[in-house]
Amino acid sequence: MINPMLLIKPGHFPPTSRYYGIETATYQADGTKITYLRRRIVPQPDQFDLLTEHVVKDGERLDVITAQYMNDPEQFWRICDANNVLDPNELTESAGRVLRITLPQGIPGARNA
Repeated sequence: MINPMLLIKPGHFPPTSRYYGIETATYQADGTKITYLRRRIVPQPDQFDLLTEHVVKDGERLDVITAQYMNDPEQFWRICDANNVLDPNELTESAGRVLRITLPQGIPGARNA
């Protein structure tokens, strides 16, 4: 079986991916060339303009919340970034938690218009 990490190519990820624009690097071990993604630095929450806030209800799932606000459940990572969370499960484990729903990083909102 081929290791999927060996197949990574620059520009392989779509613009909606958290890995879009991340450079690749190559490591050679035992004659095998391994291409990998360089580290993705998670942006600070204050780099995002707030659209609204969402209060988590008991049993709510992050993919459903993401679909509600972003029309794409796979964009859950944007809510993670905006709330400075690495583990997506952390965002919905407690009912009552307030989630920041923001514009994508680099897209200015009203305060920057």
